Amino acid sequence: MKGNTGDFVSKVLFVVPPYSSWGVEVIGTWPPLQIAYLAGAVEQSGHEARIYDAMNREGGSFETIRAEVEQYRPDIVVAYDYLPVTGAISTAVVPAAVKALSLAKAANPGIITLLGGPFPTFKYQELLDDPASPVDIVLRGEAEATLPELLAALQDGGLDTVKGIAFRRDGLVLVTEIRPHILDLDTIKPAWHLLDWDAYRYRIDPPGRMASILTSRGCMMGCSFCSHRAFWRGDWRARTPEDVMEEVRLLVDRYGVESITLIDPYPTSDRTRWERLLDLFIDARLGIRLLMETRAEDVVRDADLLPKYRAAGVVHLYIGAEAGTDELLASLNKGNDVNAIARAIDLAREHDIVTEASFMIGHPTETQASIDRTIEVAIRMNPDIAVFPVLTPMPFTPLYDQMQDRVRVHDYSKYNLSTPIIEPYDMTLEEVAIALGRCYMTFYAQKIPMIRALPDGFKRRYLLSACKEMMAAYGKHFGHLGAKMPKMHPHPAA
Repeated sequence: MKGNTGDFVSKVLFVVPPYSSWGVEVIGTWPPLQIAYLAGAVEQSGHEARIYDAMNREGGSFETIRAEVEQYRPDIVVAYDYLPVTGAISTAVVPAAVKALSLAKAANPGIITLLGGPFPTFKYQELLDDPASPVDIVLRGEAEATLPELLAALQDGGLDTVKGIAFRRDGLVLVTEIRPHILDLDTIKPAWHLLDWDAYRYRIDPPGRMASILTSRGCMMGCSFCSHRAFWRGDWRARTPEDVMEEVRLLVDRYGVESITLIDPYPTSDRTRWERLLDLFIDARLGIRLLMETRAEDVVRDADLLPKYRAAGVVHLYIGAEAGTDELLASLNKGNDVNAIARAIDLAREHDIVTEASFMIGHPTETQASIDRTIEVAIRMNPDIAVFPVLTPMPFTPLYDQMQDRVRVHDYSKYNLSTPIIEPYDMTLEEVAIALGRCYMTFYAQKIPMIRALPDGFKRRYLLSACKEMMAAYGKHFGHLGAKMPKMHPHPAA
């Protein structure tokens, strides 16, 4: 058999290492979409690909990754720094990914190891400087076109001509020109057939098989804490609505998917395209649930379209509120205001869409009083679900440059939005962690009675189920703080 890019057919193993990112894992398990895209590119170029997801596979571990390497005997092992639910949260995967690649090297030193994603794209020097690093080559930026070209170059020895990589040679770290983005996203397809679909479940009532898709890539907004603008270079590209629906039909008809999360950072940027996509969902009548994130100002803009959101299957809308004052929003370069956020939550509620809003804590100027004000704002805005991520300076974002003198934690596995990384001037890291628990306890102490008072139906069952999962995760995550942490009842009664 010949590959399209050369005479040799490579065996490429993609691994998803086990890691912990509390908050992301609470309500379900997502397929590794970015890896599925890369595996699809490998297969389309005539090579062999396999995906081993130790994060979500029952019994998956680093030891089972080693066993998979020994059994499959790949030529190349690829890991990726990109959480499957959102690209904004990266970096936390890196230590686990590097460990997985170390195990591959231990099993067979001749294996070539690749690491991609946001952190490697910008911090390739850090990953490759150490001669003992298990990472041979870093994939920088969008990699579906890079990887097939790289596979061919590995046979010819011409890595210097492959755009979008970094690698070591003779003790030096070499970096090639960044690759232009793929103009037509309809041309790239995830290798859905390589996944074990029994592993991907949405836990919230009614539970069922879950997929995640991207209808667009990139974001032109400038939020200082987010990796999207940096990784996608301020670009925004969209698939055609018809191509999206073709993929959705495949997921429903062939793989039995019941819930789909749109993990685009900004799916609604083009209102005309977005309305066309909603209309296609409505016409298809597939009976699936859609979960999505978008910006508050687009929800307000789409006030007249919200009936279509609901008719298309949108049941859960995530809005990044992030702060309770316009001043703090401006400091994060969020690009909206408190009134727009509150209005978006109200509009979604009017159309029976479950709202989830995030309210960041842990800014350098944070105090116990300012956290109390954040809780008050969350209660006043009254989303159905509130989450309180800790402000986390990913090492390649503007936020890190602004706040590096306050960074106290350098273990990247803890860059998970739930572990304090920045030490405020007037609080300790432990005090921020305890205050984080107080945010959840205070908000849900008043929210759960409101949920119980709802009439029996989808929304009440959905929210009670979500609260149960969140409370169980709360106890697991904050248990190490013992008596210092506010207590929450783990099982809200129906």
